[in-house]
Amino acid sequence: MVVNNKFLNGINGIPNGAPIASTVKSPGPAHGEFDKILKEKVNETSGLKFSKHAELRLQARNINISGALKDKLSGAVDKAQAKGVRDSLVIADNVAFVINVKSRTVITAISSDEMKQNVFTNIDGAVFA
Repeated sequence: MVVNNKFLNGINGIPNGAPIASTVKSPGPAHGEFDKILKEKVNETSGLKFSKHAELRLQARNINISGALKDKLSGAVDKAQAKGVRDSLVIADNVAFVINVKSRTVITAISSDEMKQNVFTNIDGAVFA
C-alpha cells in the first residue's frame, strides 16, 4: 500500500531483478494424452497375480505358465469381469485355474490329470479359454 508515494514502515517494494512467480497455470496434457496415460496405467495394473498357494501348486504339479497362457487367462478374466463374475473357474491348455476376478489373482491351479472326478466350489462362473 502506498501513502504519499512512500511505502509504509516494514513494507518494502519488490527489489529490481527479483523473479515474480506467475499465477498462470501452464496447460496440462491434452485430453487425448490423458486418456492414453490412464489406459497405460490401467494395463500395468491389470496383469494377473498368483497367490502363494497357486505358485506352490504350479510348482508341485509341474505346470509352466507361458506368456501366451497368461494372455489367455487375462482375457478370460476380462470376460468374467464383464459378466459380473466374482470367482471364476478358467480352463485353458488342459489346466484349470480358480481366479478371483476383482483382484485378478490366481488362487489355485489343477492339471488335467487331477481334474477328473473333482468338484469345484466357491465359483460363480466358468470361462473356457
